[in-house]
Amino acid sequence: MGIRFRTLAFNLFLSSLLFSLAFSASDDALIRIRVKKLKLDGNSRLAARLESKEGRVPVRKYSPLGKVVNNADSDIVELENYMDAQYYGEIGIGTPPQKFTVIFDTGSSNLWVPSSKCYFSLPCYVHSKYKSSQSSTYKMNGKSAAIQYGTGAISGFFSEDNVNIGHLVVKYQEFIEATSEPGLTFLVAKFDGILGLGFQEISVGNATPVWYNMVKQGLVKEPVFSFWLNRNENEEKGGELVFGGVDPNHYKGQHTYVPVTQKGYWQFEMGDFLIDGKKTGYCSGRCSAIADSGTSLIAGPTTVIAMINRAIGASGVVSQECKSVVEQYGQTILDLLLAEAKPEKICSQVGLCTFDGTRGVSGGIESVVDEQGGRSSSLHDAMCPACEMAIVWMKNQLEQNKTQDRILSYANELCERLPSPLGESAVDCGRIPSMPSVSFTIGGKEFKLSAEQYILKVGEGAEAQCISGFSGLDIPPPRGPLWILGDIFMGPYHTVFDYGKLRVGFAEAA
Repeated sequence: MGIRFRTLAFNLFLSSLLFSLAFSASDDALIRIRVKKLKLDGNSRLAARLESKEGRVPVRKYSPLGKVVNNADSDIVELENYMDAQYYGEIGIGTPPQKFTVIFDTGSSNLWVPSSKCYFSLPCYVHSKYKSSQSSTYKMNGKSAAIQYGTGAISGFFSEDNVNIGHLVVKYQEFIEATSEPGLTFLVAKFDGILGLGFQEISVGNATPVWYNMVKQGLVKEPVFSFWLNRNENEEKGGELVFGGVDPNHYKGQHTYVPVTQKGYWQFEMGDFLIDGKKTGYCSGRCSAIADSGTSLIAGPTTVIAMINRAIGASGVVSQECKSVVEQYGQTILDLLLAEAKPEKICSQVGLCTFDGTRGVSGGIESVVDEQGGRSSSLHDAMCPACEMAIVWMKNQLEQNKTQDRILSYANELCERLPSPLGESAVDCGRIPSMPSVSFTIGGKEFKLSAEQYILKVGEGAEAQCISGFSGLDIPPPRGPLWILGDIFMGPYHTVFDYGKLRVGFAEAA
């Protein structure tokens, strides 16, 4: 993933099972890469636990047109669905093509695969490796490269060769030969590499993305690609990525389009966020969001994720800083809100934050022990964001005309629903039918997710475990706050990436 900030969600990209590929040409003249679907098992869960020792388990692997296109002018890559958490397909690099499975990732912009020159990283020995000596179209580049993802890092060097995607051949494509892939993530991942579909603005080494070259070389009729992710785990087909337009069989009704507000990721503005049809007011003034095919879950500000966790009964961890703020400052905060003080200034007024002109921020004092109180100022810094969260929660309850006692009790409950440090929030599988819906407002339209859509079920029968599809992720200004709508959202909603008109579209998936 191209996003270089910390991610906090359950990684479902890990497994030690083998998979097999089958190829076929469809009767509609579209090239499809057939792959089989796998389910997450106990070994995968163990691998995820082991990986968590190296850091917080991440959301993702490492961070439209309304008309139908002519089949001969578009290309379809059929995707594998790995437990509704990992979608990948096959490409070829070189002449003759050397086959690799890759994540098609709208959250990054580089193409990389393991190199035959990767000698000291174990993951390279269990995945396909690119051998430049076996390609007649290889051109040496040699420029060094390194990418830090949310779940690991890769480093290596740039090379140039032809890339086969379906029946298309992208010529003179820069890509990274990875010579180092540390960590368990890449060792047990089902994919060999990543093919980024983001903008060149976030491309490491300013390398031209594969998609740019597909457009530049006239390989697609329209500068558009679209994702259909099959969330039915009982079906073998995992989904399809269509280059050059959209397949009308993949969606219902019309797409709702929003403009790209910042090139890099496919970023757009999102309106209010709703729980069980009730507005939270959190994004009433607009929030930034990205559509990210390389992220398994939905990531958002911890403040709102805690509200969701409470609403769906997800178990998190008790945050002492949060509870201390509510206990010591809750009534004062409430009084200031009732006095119509500006919410963004309250935490600085009570001395927990420093006001920077737009919002409260941690004082940034060095971590030393307070001689009088014996408390480290790093705890004080932790209480600033806790105060900011409490403001949002209390303001939300005031707007619903709740009593003061109920508001303080509600804030305490939310402290206990803060996401786990490992990002994994468990729920009772038996409660799924009674869980509330969660909705996002995009382009003035509400896009609703039912519990069946936002809960991931791991295992079968009495041994099954259910995981919340929401993860806390706090991106500081000016880049954030930022919502990441991953596969949990892109599964129910067919997503169109319109490079020509710089917009993203969503419609109910068929």
